[in-house]
Amino acid sequence: MSTLQVNTISESTSGNGINLSSNLGLRSLTTTQIGNLSGMTEGDIVYDSTLGTIKVYNGTMWAAMSDNTYTISTSYVVIAGGASGAPQHGGGGGAGGYRSAWNSENSGGGNSAETAISLTAGTGYTVTVGAGGASPNATGSLSVDTSNNGSNSVFSSITSTGGGASGSWENHAGVLGGSGGGGSTGQAGGAGTASQGYAGGSAAAVSGSIYTSGGGGGASAVGANGTTSKAGDGGAGLVSTITGASVTRGGGGGGGMYRGGNDAANSMIGAGGTGGGGDGSVTNSQNEFNAEEAGTANTGGGGGGHGSYNSASGAGGSGVVILRYANDWTLANSGGGL
Repeated sequence: MSTLQVNTISESTSGNGINLSSNLGLRSLTTTQIGNLSGMTEGDIVYDSTLGTIKVYNGTMWAAMSDNTYTISTSYVVIAGGASGAPQHGGGGGAGGYRSAWNSENSGGGNSAETAISLTAGTGYTVTVGAGGASPNATGSLSVDTSNNGSNSVFSSITSTGGGASGSWENHAGVLGGSGGGGSTGQAGGAGTASQGYAGGSAAAVSGSIYTSGGGGGASAVGANGTTSKAGDGGAGLVSTITGASVTRGGGGGGGMYRGGNDAANSMIGAGGTGGGGDGSVTNSQNEFNAEEAGTANTGGGGGGHGSYNSASGAGGSGVVILRYANDWTLANSGGGL
């Protein structure tokens, strides 16, 4: 968890030699210009246009007569960590919840843009970037047959919910999350969180030795259902221009598939959703087609599911907190990095 503090940026100006015409008249100057004044006498008064406060010269320094009276309108995109995919007929991990307050761009789940938040200068605000769900087999314990949720991301009062875990052979249904995890073994995908993401896709009914899972939900679309001929694709993410570039984030993970015999093929792979979702894998009794992929870091993408047992599935991608505000201000991070 990090703490964010808002401070002013002083304007560059020569400023020297600017004198007040009278200690009864208020001249509007920036903080830097006031600091560069010369020839003051005790009792001189000036208005600080950077801080929005009256200052009085006490013979030694300029003393503010109030706290900062300005607030800083701050736009944001806050995306939680994506869930991992699951092994053994595993569904795709759900993308992290997606909340946006920038330029009329939608939030996840089809919600319209939220309202920018107002910050007060000199005040600390909590910022947490959610981790992606770890691959259940990343520690080497290949007997683990489950998926892991992503972690929440937080900015002040804004919380985005971690992506929902996907279903597997042992835990069939997908789990609710920012976007829901894909289902496994004939079961439904998990629901998405309102105004943050979409549901995961359902798994196909088991047919002989064919086990096909659903794709994880994405910020802008549900995960696709699995069929007997293809694993479900992950739901697509959303495009944002908050950084100045057009970037897609919040894609769901592709589902995994096991198909007995030798007729598995690359065409059956569950593709990760655009915006950082990892592809799933298809396996049969002899071969694996496409190693499952992790969700992309800082997109909240869901991890890809794996088709067989005793194989690692894709980890979820970490989330991100992106803030945009007027360049009259700077945000000082006191907690080790955003």
